[in-house]
Amino acid sequence: MTKAIRFHETGGADVLRFEDVEVGEPGAGQARVRHSFVAVNFADIYFRTGLYPLALPNGLGTDAVGVVEAVGPGVTDIRVGDRVGYLVGPPGAYSQVRVMPADVLIPLPDGITDRTAASLIMKGMTAQYLFRQVYPLKGGETILYHAAAGGVGLIACQWARAMGVTMIGTVSTDEKAEIAKAHGCTHTIVTSREDIAKRVREITDGKGVPVVYDSVGKDTLEASLDSLQLRGTFVSNGTSSGPVIFNTGRLATKGSIWFTRPAMRHYIEPRAHMLDMARELFDHVLAGRIVSEPKQSFALADAAEAHRALEGRQTIGSTVLVP
Repeated sequence: MTKAIRFHETGGADVLRFEDVEVGEPGAGQARVRHSFVAVNFADIYFRTGLYPLALPNGLGTDAVGVVEAVGPGVTDIRVGDRVGYLVGPPGAYSQVRVMPADVLIPLPDGITDRTAASLIMKGMTAQYLFRQVYPLKGGETILYHAAAGGVGLIACQWARAMGVTMIGTVSTDEKAEIAKAHGCTHTIVTSREDIAKRVREITDGKGVPVVYDSVGKDTLEASLDSLQLRGTFVSNGTSSGPVIFNTGRLATKGSIWFTRPAMRHYIEPRAHMLDMARELFDHVLAGRIVSEPKQSFALADAAEAHRALEGRQTIGSTVLVP
């Protein structure tokens, strides 16, 4: 038996339970992983609340790092003792030990610790696919990025700086503005006291930006649309404040805006491509261009407390659970 966080109904953080679960031997194409760190992502809250549906009862989380304890028949590129991370697969990362499909496991290089990797796997790969695939940046652009002091945001700040991209980042407090700037964000907008679109137009001499990366959703929709250039691109990569709902005709009235709602799973296949994405991320980290460590940690049993902190915007950067 091992311990895991599970939930039997959707709702607030109090629905999360710390339970005994059975973990068997890995079958064909599978590996058993003992976790060292489990990442907390806002998508976990979407599953917990029912915004993203799951059959219940179920586990939670798709992002963790650890050591391979056993492999099943047919597994050739993952071995016992390998340090690995993963960001896709069935829910259940909020656990001490679990059996996983081996083809989603990403080997970790020697120069990156488990703790560092826990803040990188999902969040760093998210920055990679947003900046390098969804709207490929070439360098020299000025972009708007919402939630610049979040887990993905702090990595995005550094990635933008490494590419020579001028990043305008929104944050909720002056403290978060200083942290985003320290990580490479060129300009910050404190949303509690500044008009986002107005400041973007001031910074860009009235031009607006070619792309907005918006993980906030409902609360920033209007500002995002009003910050874009003619034929600009609105990347809706999250809905932490609520879903984005609007008449698509407004894309025309706002300047023939392109709109996309990407999902990670559509950008990491096949496995060889996922490993190339990870390699690009790890190269930046090993070269010192991206530095990332969890800013908050909670015991696995305290996952509900971690969720409350994340929902209450009380966190900076990434948050992990320690089994």
